[in-house]
Amino acid sequence: MIFCGFSFSNIKRWKKAAIGLLVLSNLLPALYTGLIHQRGALDIMSSIQHLCNKENSSLLILMPCHSIPYYSHVHCPIKINLLECPPDLEDHDTYVDEADLFYASPLAWLNAEFYDPKRLPTHLLMFSVLEKEISQFLTTNNYMRTASVFHTHLPEGRIGSHIHLYEQQVK
Repeated sequence: MIFCGFSFSNIKRWKKAAIGLLVLSNLLPALYTGLIHQRGALDIMSSIQHLCNKENSSLLILMPCHSIPYYSHVHCPIKINLLECPPDLEDHDTYVDEADLFYASPLAWLNAEFYDPKRLPTHLLMFSVLEKEISQFLTTNNYMRTASVFHTHLPEGRIGSHIHLYEQQVK
């Protein structure tokens, strides 16, 4: 930054053009990353907030760790479960957190975790990339998509382009 400042102070002819180019070339990416890219995590929170008005609501978040702001945006005592990923403090060679176990075989994990239909949450939250893989579980347990928000133009790995909220329908 010191060298940039020194260089700008020595520019005589193109000083305004150079400063304008630098501002513009930084402003556009800043606006995109600040206002659009990965915005879905905040946008879906308003849908989750509405669960506060429903009696006995529960939410299972099937997303990579730290994907959404959880209780900092939901100010009611709704039961929220999520895939856990605590750090391996003892440095075990075979350590695998719950999120990695889930993503290794999502359908098998869900079927093992919810062998009893009484344990099913009323709502599920996930990225769009997971939807196809667990569609059998969603259909079998009467989950219907109730909300979908845009998240990113650049989905990769476990992060999808949209975030979906599913609600279990009463038979």
